[in-house]
Amino acid sequence: MPNVKRILVTGGAGFLGSYLCERLIERGHDVVCLDNFFTSQKSNISHLLDRPNFELIRHDIILPMYLEVDEIYNLACPAAPGHYQYNPIKTMKTSVMGAINVLGMAKRCRAKVLQASTSEVYGDPEVHPQVETYRGSVNPIGPRACYDEGKRAAETLFMDYRRLHRLNVRIVRIFNTYGPGMHPFDGRVVSNFICQALDGRDLTIYGEGQQTRSFCYRDDLIEGMIRMMNGADDFVGPVNLGNPHEFTIRELSELVLKLTGSKSKLVQRPLPPDDPTQRRPDITLAQTKLGWQPTVSLAEGLAKTIDWFRSVDRTKYRPPTPNG
Repeated sequence: MPNVKRILVTGGAGFLGSYLCERLIERGHDVVCLDNFFTSQKSNISHLLDRPNFELIRHDIILPMYLEVDEIYNLACPAAPGHYQYNPIKTMKTSVMGAINVLGMAKRCRAKVLQASTSEVYGDPEVHPQVETYRGSVNPIGPRACYDEGKRAAETLFMDYRRLHRLNVRIVRIFNTYGPGMHPFDGRVVSNFICQALDGRDLTIYGEGQQTRSFCYRDDLIEGMIRMMNGADDFVGPVNLGNPHEFTIRELSELVLKLTGSKSKLVQRPLPPDDPTQRRPDITLAQTKLGWQPTVSLAEGLAKTIDWFRSVDRTKYRPPTPNG
């Protein structure tokens, strides 16, 4: 196949990383998946192990690595609040030291490198919807800061390597994403609601459930990442990738109950500290520069995700942390 690239995906055994590996393998590229399996497990990529253009390396990104690659997608970092708060220092190291190690390798190989950043860099936003020029409202000493500030620092490093070493970097800011392959015990609202509904347990809502989120289906998100990597070299980002349709958490819970046919009730719990009250991306930049926008509706994506959760044996998944 012409133009075959050797591509490294850090965090490649995670929810998004494993599907990204799948997509890149389908395109004929040689894919190296690097993961320490802190919040992921080998079953996510076990179906890829016999593919001749796939390689798995167990490695922690906070330690240097020496590979020859053409492109790097840096997805390594626990992303669910329960997981990244379990060991906040480790989370910060993964974002900062991981970025340094990935950028150092990219500099040596002259590889193109994409940073998977997050909507969490906007904190509890005072601008709505969030545009890429908004600098955020983040509490640097709160329980979420290890993730928020770690990702912000990683963005800083990427831009400094571009300015200082003329490295070919890309930055995407990922908003809430869901779909088949989510860890049943990741503590995210979509997986929590689906598991609770399928088990006939009460669905847990924090506060009144009026906080809003925008939910992007996995396939749409990965398509945006690939387009960003393959786009024009003068478009570095950051660029928002997410679904611009906004839903309250209560609306999400009611849709999950409807799609599962569950008779579960809703129970309220106190809001956790620094939990954003609203979150919705402005995707004008992605539409203009990448020709990208989500195509899967929340109802359609949830139905596919619920079918996947019904098809797997959740007892074979281990909680990644005591908070899982």
